[in-house]
Amino acid sequence: MKQTLQLRVSQHLALTPQLQQSIRLLQLSTLELHQELEQMLSDNPLLERLDDPLDHSIRLLSDGAISQAPLSAPTDSVGEGSGEASTPAEASAEGAPAGEGGDEGNTGNDADWSFDDVSRLSKAPEDDNGRPQLEAHECTLREHLLEQLSVTVNNRRDRALVELLIEALDDNGYLEEPLEDIHGRLPEELDIEFDELMVALKLLQSFDPAGIGARNASECLAIQIRRMEKVAFVTRRMALTLVENHLELFAQREFNKLKKILDCDDEDLREAQAVIRSCNPHPGAAYAGDASDYVVPDVIVKRAKGEWQVSLNREVMPKLRVNAMYASILKQSKGEGSLTAQLQEAKWLIKNMRQRFDTILRVSQAIVDRQRNFFTHGEVAMKPLVLREIADTLGLHESTISRVTTQKYMLTPHGMFELKFFFGSHVATETGGEASSTAIRALIKQLIGAEDPKNPFSDSKITDMLSEQGMVVARRTVAKYREALKIPPVNLRKSL
Repeated sequence: MKQTLQLRVSQHLALTPQLQQSIRLLQLSTLELHQELEQMLSDNPLLERLDDPLDHSIRLLSDGAISQAPLSAPTDSVGEGSGEASTPAEASAEGAPAGEGGDEGNTGNDADWSFDDVSRLSKAPEDDNGRPQLEAHECTLREHLLEQLSVTVNNRRDRALVELLIEALDDNGYLEEPLEDIHGRLPEELDIEFDELMVALKLLQSFDPAGIGARNASECLAIQIRRMEKVAFVTRRMALTLVENHLELFAQREFNKLKKILDCDDEDLREAQAVIRSCNPHPGAAYAGDASDYVVPDVIVKRAKGEWQVSLNREVMPKLRVNAMYASILKQSKGEGSLTAQLQEAKWLIKNMRQRFDTILRVSQAIVDRQRNFFTHGEVAMKPLVLREIADTLGLHESTISRVTTQKYMLTPHGMFELKFFFGSHVATETGGEASSTAIRALIKQLIGAEDPKNPFSDSKITDMLSEQGMVVARRTVAKYREALKIPPVNLRKSL
């Protein structure tokens, strides 16, 4: 076979570094975006933030003098003798976009980026000298129990045994490891009897909160019932019998069987049930100290002049610009030097950040326009919506809509929702129309909320009730939606 050289012209798509960065920034959540931005700020000296929290700090100038001027307020011109003004602290988003290509020396408004022209508010003098507010120390379950132990037990041996049991408790305050296993792990030379460990456990169970040190849910509830005040003797005895001997039947709400076993009427069983429900099955959970997770909205929806309008949350939008000093140096050197590439990267980042928030705003407004009835009437008025509809409306690809709606949140008068919440499958109606799965779940929640607790609706009954409203939904679909709403089945919703 003869070897030859041929030239062929072809076209193909390639992801440029700028496009790759734009895609990556678009799919990041707000927290991930700020983490990525902090890393870029530390790697690229030509990039700086206008909303730097240290803007009002005292700074040392190059000649050793002290300056309290904000970092973002430039003090020198871009070029000496050029007559060009220095870069303003904040530029309008409506300004010209950041330059591309070889115009690295341009440090005008296209290198500054902000979404508003609001002037920087000066910090009050008392804020500069104010002392930081320290968060109060949260007492853990172990510390709470050891504090009680220090004022209750004087004997060192007994105190050591109780402290041993405290260390064996889980986050809910239960002693999951059998007492026999704990006793078996103790060194033989200590000569500790099993009865001593039992006494230490009883002492631990007398501590606050009530129910601490229990080995199972039955013992935990029984400890709390015994320590309750102002409970009738008959009611207390019946409640103890229920939690110690028939807790499984009580959890399954088999009230008819319980009435036969206990030989009581509805009123007696209802009083015992009220006592049990007042107990806390996880007494140690209050000391777990889990930090709450907060979600910051990316967009905010408000009603203005009879229309629902979307605006970006200014608190999560970083204000970036190219450093004026470095840009001036590059301009004087006519783009020669190692900082040229970093200048281009800074401009790319500023442009891609603007494009990210612009895309989020466009997609959010399109969702609000499509789901206008939801914002007016609630979840029952939600319409079926898929990614393709928003993509066709905005002329974007479905993958772009998917990236925008993932981990981006919208603050509405009805609460905080992820953008993906407004997308859902459709359910056919008898009239030939479509209903959103979100609206179906809202109707199921309403029906169950209005049911008779003594005779709750079964999934089949809910299916029939939805059919009466023209919605064709299978029973298994109703069960799936009910479980998604974390609503228990009919037997667990029944009450006396």
